[in-house]
Amino acid sequence: MPYSEFTLRRVKQDFNLTILEQPTFLNNPQSIEPSAFLASFLEKYLPLALALNTEKARSEMLICPILLEVKEILQQKISLFSGNDFTIDPVLGLSGVCDFLISLSPEQLFIEAPAVVVVEAKREDLNSGLGQCVAEMIAVQRFNEQNHQTLAVIYGTVTTGDRWKFLKLEGQTVTIGLLEYTIPPVDKILGILVSFVR
Repeated sequence: MPYSEFTLRRVKQDFNLTILEQPTFLNNPQSIEPSAFLASFLEKYLPLALALNTEKARSEMLICPILLEVKEILQQKISLFSGNDFTIDPVLGLSGVCDFLISLSPEQLFIEAPAVVVVEAKREDLNSGLGQCVAEMIAVQRFNEQNHQTLAVIYGTVTTGDRWKFLKLEGQTVTIGLLEYTIPPVDKILGILVSFVR
């Protein structure tokens, strides 16, 4: 069963998770001013991405440029993967492709532990992507453990490109921030993503 078949109810039951819903678990995240390039790019192409309204267009024109900016802010010390197979345990359904994955390793030719952030792209309904995102976060947690690079917290986000909802996984507990963050402006999103990696 691929990640995309997980609902929030199913992933909670299958992996014996505790789900906490909070307005936000983010403690006053710092805003980071976007580069002139990103600001100009989003101003120019946000309307087109929204008009096309496909997951692919939103991924390419909104999500990927923002994640590349995070990589740039962190001086290329992280790796960013897009559309890579991330099959960890097919028996448990932890198989398939992650839309985007960030690792703390600068290694770019293959996914190296520790992975820290999963980004799930959706065309419209953010809540419909929560189960898939949580399943991918569990896969990241297990991948890190298998590679002896355990992290206390794994972060995730479900996004349409212009709307973002954030999650965290600590042990068997998933905290879902119910508030949505929107662009424009992009500075708050950049600050949150950079704080996850740091």
